[in-house]
Amino acid sequence: MNGSTNGPHAGASSSSSLNVNGNGTNGILTPNPDGTTPPGTLTPTVTFDASLMRAFLLSLLPALLNASREELEDSLFDAEFEERVSRFASEGGGPLYVVKVKGESEEDAPPVYAYYLTPTLTHSASHVITIALIKRGPTLDQSIPLSAQLLFTNLFGGDDTPYESLHSLVSGALKPHFDAFVGARGGGKESDSKMGIPMTKKKFAELELSLLHLQQNVEIPETHLIIHPVIQRAVEQAQANGVRPNINQIPARTLNDSSFLNTLHAHVNTWIKSIQAVTKLSRDVSSGTASQEINFWQSLERALEGIENQLRSDEVNMVMDCLRNAKRFHATVGFLADTGLKDATDIVHKYNQLMKDFPLDELLSAPDLDKIQEALSLIFGHINRKLKLSPYPIRRALPLVEAISRDFNEQLLRVLTSHRLAYQPYDNFERLLNQTMLIFRVWDDEMKDFTNVARDVTRKRGERFIPIKIQAAHAKLQERMRYLREWRKQHEQLAVMTGPTKGLGAVGKEVGGMDMEEEVKEAYEVVKSIDILDVSTEGTEIWVTAENAYNERVARVENQIISRLRDRLGTARNANEMFRVFSKFNALFVRPKIRGAIQEYQTQLIDSVKEDIKRLHDKFKTQYRYSEAYHMSQMRDLPPIAGAIIWAKQIDRQLMTYMKRVEDVLGKGWELYAEGQKLQSESVAFRKKLDTRPVFDAWLHDINRRDLGVNGRLFEILRLRGGGFQLAVNFDPQIITLFKEVRNLLWLNFQVPHATTNLAKDAKRVYPHAVSLMETVRTYSQTLDLIEENKGIEWLVAEYRNESQRMITRGMNIRWDYFVNQYDTARYVSSADGRDNRHVQFVREFASGVSILQDKTNSLIDLYKEIMRSVEDLATCPYTSDAFSELLSKVQAAIDRLNLEGYANLEYWVAELDKKIEAILLRRLVTTMQLWCTEFDRTDDDTRRDTVVLRDITNKRRNDKRIKEEKVLDGHLTLKPIIHEIRIQNQVIFLDPPIEYARETWIRQLHDWLGIVCRQRRIQSSRYEIGLQMQAGHNAETTYTSLLTHFTDSTLERPFALIESKVQQLKDYVAKWLQFQSLWDLEAEYVFNRLGDSLALWQQLLTEIKKARSTFDTSETQKSFGACVINYEQVQARVNAKYDAWQRDILSRFGVKLGNAMKDLHATILKARTDLEHQSIEGLIGGSRRF
Repeated sequence: MNGSTNGPHAGASSSSSLNVNGNGTNGILTPNPDGTTPPGTLTPTVTFDASLMRAFLLSLLPALLNASREELEDSLFDAEFEERVSRFASEGGGPLYVVKVKGESEEDAPPVYAYYLTPTLTHSASHVITIALIKRGPTLDQSIPLSAQLLFTNLFGGDDTPYESLHSLVSGALKPHFDAFVGARGGGKESDSKMGIPMTKKKFAELELSLLHLQQNVEIPETHLIIHPVIQRAVEQAQANGVRPNINQIPARTLNDSSFLNTLHAHVNTWIKSIQAVTKLSRDVSSGTASQEINFWQSLERALEGIENQLRSDEVNMVMDCLRNAKRFHATVGFLADTGLKDATDIVHKYNQLMKDFPLDELLSAPDLDKIQEALSLIFGHINRKLKLSPYPIRRALPLVEAISRDFNEQLLRVLTSHRLAYQPYDNFERLLNQTMLIFRVWDDEMKDFTNVARDVTRKRGERFIPIKIQAAHAKLQERMRYLREWRKQHEQLAVMTGPTKGLGAVGKEVGGMDMEEEVKEAYEVVKSIDILDVSTEGTEIWVTAENAYNERVARVENQIISRLRDRLGTARNANEMFRVFSKFNALFVRPKIRGAIQEYQTQLIDSVKEDIKRLHDKFKTQYRYSEAYHMSQMRDLPPIAGAIIWAKQIDRQLMTYMKRVEDVLGKGWELYAEGQKLQSESVAFRKKLDTRPVFDAWLHDINRRDLGVNGRLFEILRLRGGGFQLAVNFDPQIITLFKEVRNLLWLNFQVPHATTNLAKDAKRVYPHAVSLMETVRTYSQTLDLIEENKGIEWLVAEYRNESQRMITRGMNIRWDYFVNQYDTARYVSSADGRDNRHVQFVREFASGVSILQDKTNSLIDLYKEIMRSVEDLATCPYTSDAFSELLSKVQAAIDRLNLEGYANLEYWVAELDKKIEAILLRRLVTTMQLWCTEFDRTDDDTRRDTVVLRDITNKRRNDKRIKEEKVLDGHLTLKPIIHEIRIQNQVIFLDPPIEYARETWIRQLHDWLGIVCRQRRIQSSRYEIGLQMQAGHNAETTYTSLLTHFTDSTLERPFALIESKVQQLKDYVAKWLQFQSLWDLEAEYVFNRLGDSLALWQQLLTEIKKARSTFDTSETQKSFGACVINYEQVQARVNAKYDAWQRDILSRFGVKLGNAMKDLHATILKARTDLEHQSIEGLIGGSRRF
């Protein structure tokens, strides 16, 4: 920016950016009185009255320009005044400038000033001050005061540059006004970002920074080389002729003129001195800002480039040629060396490698703390990177960093001051200070990196060693911020504890007639009125005074808290209650006065801590292996050594907690007391015992002694003591433990040797595969044991077991070395490309195969148990078709499920299961047949069967005459007795129904009993096999009828034999009744003729008639044969009557026959007697006589 053009325009630009009202005094800006924007869109209907502007200027300018009204009227209001005002007031009119110009006068005479009103702005050294008048709207309205329509500002002139005044205008008016408006407007960061407010703030900061840089630029003297007029004319003439300038264009007389040559020689010496004034120019880095250092080297580089350009000009070359031609080599040979231009240019160029693109502006224009933090990282990143390339001296770099620290301190103060920390709520205050402390930590971290880089660069350059120390300008501010953070934290703790609902209860109500909460608030008001960030000597004194005033007001609150606290501690029954009180009011113990009031409880608390430490001793003496932590570590998968170290560290941490508890309660320096020294010494001795380094060293020695490695085959076959072999994974569990130990020890910050770490890395790489294989083999063994325990499922899972065995056979040839040495491509190439390691793939496939075997086995065992439960229930279920059908349906549904899930050998397994079912059903059939036979062969006496009452038998239908007596057998099986009736009709005796019906009924009942089992659908394995169903001629047995051919003895023949025997009994009994048919069929004469006169036959017939009468001559009306009942009530009376008739006839005829026979016998006897009586005795002696 040069003074001739940029100054006025910059002033106009700055003024036009100002959106405030002026009050007409000293350039101070005030808002619009009514708070509204005047209308600027009114189009004037009449010419603006210049007298209003004249009156306004006469009231405004005397104070601003330090001029009298007469001076203004004489020079300001000329003939063109009204025209200028009219153009200014109309639409399109630009600003007006009132310029105060200093006129020429004698040195002793007072200065004379002139005043001009002009629409254009120029810059001149004679311009003392310029007042810019700017319209707020497009036109001026006569009805509104001009003070509400015009903006005005002072633009100071004179010999100085306008940079300082413009910087003051931007930093003191424009930027604060904009920030105040944005702050009052409210809104969050997101809404501000959408409106571009952060970018605008940044532009303001950059403008302010640019103006500041212009003030701080170090002026590099411009060097203009003196050219002899003869040389100048010769060069101009040659350029006019279009030829290259040379010494031939100078007259020979002149070339040999000693005075001419002496003049040239003198000019060259002058050049050397002028150039040396620039090349030897330097500055003290510590004297200014970092921006001045950066701008100095950049400006110096431009100045040296300008000198080089002049030295390459035709005029300089011709001067040198003239001197060489005159043999004055001492002036030309050492010219460049004498100037030092080459070396200076080289150094400046290398230094500017560091200065070029230096991100200092990011720091100086940072609008908030985040940007400051980012700027620090950028600045030190740039310095550390470029310092390795540029030979910029470390002795200059250190003051440069100190200058950056000053800029950093000023910028941080500027940002923090804008937040008004004392007025911020505690949450915002804490957030801002946390962010600030984070920025300080970033500075410290970056300084460590810078220090390392500086030392490294110093060593590489071989420079003289200098201490790398930085006197940070922000150190006092950092300390103040740290102190403020703790002070505000203590105040907030006190404010919280004295709140109406907090821990002190009734204590906070009244303190000496004043509310405690209000007292704390008023104490804080003292601090609000000062600048808490002022770290100067005066600012520190003000802070100390304010803090003392604060402490005086807080002391009353502390006294009341101490009284209450001592009451609570005095009533505490034990140390634990004291610690409970301490924990509740711990936030207040950081205050020295309160801390001092509780020191009398020191002895009690030390005794309590001693007891706690003694318990820690006892806990440590029980040893880790016998502690609860050992079992918990195993649950958490912590290896033994790491678990022991963690356990010891936990005890150490508890010990430190107890020590810290005492320090928190009793204050720092507690170990200086006698009891405290003893307690401290005991804790130090105990901590030495808790040192875990020997444990680590012993473990390391043991690991180095062992020959651990990840090698060998994947699987191994172990011989069991009890005989047999077992599959196992050939992987040392100690390797797994080693990997876990190393992992945990590294977490615990132990330095594990490289070889052990590599071995652990190998173990870590193999560990997932080894664990997977171990788990898979364990699962495989358990699954085989399950299969062994459930022999019935062995056939079904044979295919899956064979697949697992094939995988084991494949894995027997794989070695662990393949896993250790494989290139881990999974991180770079997805497994979808098919490039996954085949050994890793084997582990996955093996695990998948065994998992399938396990799932299938577990599922099958449950299903098998369900099937066998149903099969076993067949032997005990009720003997009904529904019961058998339900159980067999469950079995069939399970078999269908097995078929759907694709189990192997299902057909053969189902065949074996079918045989089991057949055996059970066969036993049920045998039992049923035996039961049927027993029931069928049972008589009335055996069962004590009640007589079946027949109701109105003659009037019932034929089927109703078979009254059924049901016997409940084996649950729901019943044997249905058959009732036959002996009837007579048309003098014909017959059996109704006939005996063949009984045989048919009994056989049908027997078949029904057998059919309950035999008609059940046989289980099938191929219900889902469509191919088997489509085969022609496939005629598989679907029921259990074939069981009838499986009886090994006469079980099946016996029921039929019993039926035939029972039928024969019926036939024999019924035959007796049917014999009575002859009572109607026989003719009496035929019987009598058959008997003749033989009384023996007659007597035999009568005897038989008497015996036969017992068949029907009884009080009973039926005859029972167990499963059959013969009812003869209907025929009994008629047979009895007929029988009586026949018996009477036969008896009467027999009586006649008997009487006749008696008569004949009597006559014969009588005749014999007579004949005997006529015989003599003598006739008898001679021999025997037959009669």
